Amino acid sequence: MHVQRSHERISVEIPIVVTTVLDSLDGKIIDLSQGGAQVVGCSLPAGTSCQLDLDGHITFGTVRWSEEDRMGIRFPYPLTDGPLWEQLDRARSTLRGHPPFQPRTHAGGGFGRRLG
Repeated sequence: MHVQRSHERISVEIPIVVTTVLDSLDGKIIDLSQGGAQVVGCSLPAGTSCQLDLDGHITFGTVRWSEEDRMGIRFPYPLTDGPLWEQLDRARSTLRGHPPFQPRTHAGGGFGRRLG
């Protein structure tokens, strides 16, 4: 089953603290988009309201799915500023700044030779 997403997901590694009314858990964001994040290293029940703390800046969210050691958190509004947005923007820039290697394909010739 393919899930249609409205925001591009980017792989990152961002240590955070996930806080609820009753608990604070250390975790790491491994997948970030403007609309949400996948957090590993901790888990809360689906439907739980929480906040992600990064360097003293809070981003609110709701747990959409949960497994033993990871969960998906959806933000109520798309990220547009703050430390998480800056991390996402930096990761996007890095990703786009280094396109994957694409070798040239041509028949004949060799290194440094011009054909034609």
